[in-house]
Amino acid sequence: MAARPGTLERASGRRRRSWVGWRFVAPFMAVFALVFLAPIAYAIYLSLFQNRLIGGNAFVGLDNYQRALSDPQLWSAIGRVALFLVVQVPVMLGIALVVALAIDSGRLYGKSFFRISIFLPYAVPAVVATLMWGFMYGSRFGLVGNINDALGTSLPDPLTPSWVLASIGNIVTWEFVGYNMLIFYAALRVIPASLYEAADLDGASQFRVITAIKLPAIRGALVIATIFSIIGSFQLFNEPSILQSLAPNAITTYFTPNLYAYSLSFAGQQYNYSATVAIVMGLLTMVVAYVVQLRGMRKER
Repeated sequence: MAARPGTLERASGRRRRSWVGWRFVAPFMAVFALVFLAPIAYAIYLSLFQNRLIGGNAFVGLDNYQRALSDPQLWSAIGRVALFLVVQVPVMLGIALVVALAIDSGRLYGKSFFRISIFLPYAVPAVVATLMWGFMYGSRFGLVGNINDALGTSLPDPLTPSWVLASIGNIVTWEFVGYNMLIFYAALRVIPASLYEAADLDGASQFRVITAIKLPAIRGALVIATIFSIIGSFQLFNEPSILQSLAPNAITTYFTPNLYAYSLSFAGQQYNYSATVAIVMGLLTMVVAYVVQLRGMRKER
């Protein structure tokens, strides 16, 4: 039985329309594949090979991953950034949340000035911020040394092995408090005014408004900021890499996983194992971020 002409025209029109969307997203997909998917695919490819003295670049399958899972230096670096995450992230997000609530309260004089002042450190490049704080940390040439000389005190050296992780945490907190504050403040600004009016009619205190209205309303923003902070903690590289020249005895080549992968690749010429470390850290970061997201979504329900 022959198809009706109108049916063929409609089917042809639907096929043409189905390609219209792909034409719009094609430029993005091309860039996405080039700068995101291709590097990941190449890193996975490198991680499956090993450059041997005899035989050259040979396929070894999952041998590099087995080596990574039993590498004490890698696990030491992972433990260090895990400790950094557990301590620094709650402190940073807590400060950002308190600042956002203070600015949103309407009782803070000059809130525009405080908002831009707290956000301003985020505009400072990480390299500049680390160098600035690194020289202030100096016990012989920096602010710590000047205070010790002026007051006759003996403040602990922030660049010693015992204090360097806390010093890096201070730098990262200074850099990103304003960024997270802006996320929280933006979420607070979209809370319906009717909720505040109802709370005022009920005679709710300011603390009750925060716990019953504001915090539940910005839970999604809290989850997003936490995920971003977790990813940033596992990717910690700029700060220890720059401070390494100022504190070579405190910051080793395997101080963080990213610094370890960088040292393996550019100093040790172990490109295959470096790619393996990068893939392992990418998977670990993805799993932790996914678990945090699931817990945040479950609480929202």
